[in-house]
Amino acid sequence: MDIRYSHSNEVDADKLRQLFLSVDWESGKHPEELHQAILNSHSVVTAWHGDKLVGLVNALSDGVMTAYFHYMLVRPDYQNQGIGKELMTEILGKYREYKTKVLISYAEAESFYRSLGFRAEKGAVPLYISELV
Repeated sequence: MDIRYSHSNEVDADKLRQLFLSVDWESGKHPEELHQAILNSHSVVTAWHGDKLVGLVNALSDGVMTAYFHYMLVRPDYQNQGIGKELMTEILGKYREYKTKVLISYAEAESFYRSLGFRAEKGAVPLYISELV
């Protein structure tokens, strides 16, 4: 399969909405805000099959020491083909010199992120205030 990767946050709002809804993420129900969030990201890497957006990872960062990877998703019909690993490899490369790289993983994806070098921080607990319900 011919997957093309792009380092650009210029992504059509409807393509973003379709991608996020394909994995049942609430963000997809707020297309304007989601589009602004991606535009305002420090970095974005996208995966494309033709003109179809099939995956995305974004980073929020202070630009010097810390990068937080907020979204990482791949359409279900494109999963288990190495796309997520390539997206993470691309974005981790950009932040290679940063002291801290952070993400919050759902339990079903924990082994994937561990395979990329992420580990739980002793004593750390993820906390949320979320209006997306």
